[in-house]
Amino acid sequence: MPDHTLTVAIDCMGGDHGLPVTVPAAVAFAQAHPDTRCLLVGDESQIRSMLAQHVVTAGQFDVLHASEVVTMHDSVEVALRRKKDSSMRVAAQAVKDGRADAAVSAGNTGAWMAISRYVLKTLDGIDRPAIATALPNQKGGATTVLDLGANVDCSAEHLLQFGLMGAALVSAVDRQAQPSVGLLNIGEELIKGNEVVKQAAELLRASGLNFYGNVEGDDIFKGTVDVVVCDGFVGNVVLKSVEGLARMIGTMMREEFRRSPFTMTAGLVATPVLRRFRDRVDNRRYNGAALLGLRGIVIKSHGSADIYAYGQALQRAREAVLNGLLQGTIQRLDALRSRVPSPSQGDAAQAV
Repeated sequence: MPDHTLTVAIDCMGGDHGLPVTVPAAVAFAQAHPDTRCLLVGDESQIRSMLAQHVVTAGQFDVLHASEVVTMHDSVEVALRRKKDSSMRVAAQAVKDGRADAAVSAGNTGAWMAISRYVLKTLDGIDRPAIATALPNQKGGATTVLDLGANVDCSAEHLLQFGLMGAALVSAVDRQAQPSVGLLNIGEELIKGNEVVKQAAELLRASGLNFYGNVEGDDIFKGTVDVVVCDGFVGNVVLKSVEGLARMIGTMMREEFRRSPFTMTAGLVATPVLRRFRDRVDNRRYNGAALLGLRGIVIKSHGSADIYAYGQALQRAREAVLNGLLQGTIQRLDALRSRVPSPSQGDAAQAV
């Protein structure tokens, strides 16, 4: 818990929708949490114009001007080298300078990761930051999965580090002393997987973590383990597949209930059940992925997030600060790292 008013820096210009989503979401978030300030980053005149359309509490909002915007199509090099006054860069710098406790952006994932890493730097012993988020499982809880797209090619040591960071995240946020960790594979047997995955399994077994072993894709949703580790290529495919499946199921159910007067009547009767089902699988509830391994709290919102979903990302940033995620992660990494082989150093992140 910070010893001052909690402040979240918000990249208001990022994402598919920008200001029409980020500012209203910030207003609703601030209304729900009077103890939290929003540092709105971006074009000052546009932000103030949008703020004027809402009733806001004095003192809960500050605007930090940024003259440039990183688009969804900008390369990492453009974002880092040519747009040094972008809303992304200024938001990350606010965390570095202590003006904000956390930063949130819905913009270009690769650029956000690269900028955050460049500005904030990585924690000791961490080569590559990773993107982690929680996915709902059938036990009524959530399974934390990482990496979800920051690192395409990973070594066994990197997967070990992801396990350390994922366990530290769950320990800090969910107050679990020994969260279980699984390694995503094409089978549970020890002989399954490529050489990198097999080597990672050996490192994880020797790490002192509560390592369950290999898990398969369906184990994410069974809730078999608390943390599932994979490289960013696989993790991103899993995430996008889940989102697409959820949308397809929703569409197909609506089509079936509208097929005839009888099915429409059945749909009306089943409305309470359907609403609860929709809420349980609504991916907007889980919007907001933590960029782990950095010397600051950084959250990535889905680029297409609506006002509700973006508000969830802001909520995750607030919870991360209140739960002492950064401090807890450092402490747990120190404790866990003392029992594991020293990972290789110096690899650059390959953001996507």
